[in-house]
Amino acid sequence: MSVDTQKTILIAEDSSVILNLTRKILELQKYKIVLAKNGGEVLKQLEGNPIDCVLMDINIPVKDGMQCTREIRAHADPKINKLPIIAITGNANNYSMDQFREAGVTDYLPKPLDFDALVRVVKQYVG
Repeated sequence: MSVDTQKTILIAEDSSVILNLTRKILELQKYKIVLAKNGGEVLKQLEGNPIDCVLMDINIPVKDGMQCTREIRAHADPKINKLPIIAITGNANNYSMDQFREAGVTDYLPKPLDFDALVRVVKQYVG
């Protein structure tokens, strides 16, 4: 058992600008970052890495964030299907909180991202 208590965040985001900013902010908070550039990579990354939290852009290519979230919730492994999933969306108005909850989203942050809120929400679920 390693004494490394560093938490790992999976960022599913196709915008390299947002991805790089988010990664820098979270790395400054001492989180380890794993990336998924599209919805097709999300489950592969979750199955291949110990992840503590998912930041899920809703508008990612291949499979959107809502579909990915449903797949994570339906996953056989409880280490995966119980993960906190924080949706990030520039058009939250397209979805109601009920739709987010129905898909299995734990919480959500609007774009443009408020980085203080990002850190606060991640810490709330991951510590």
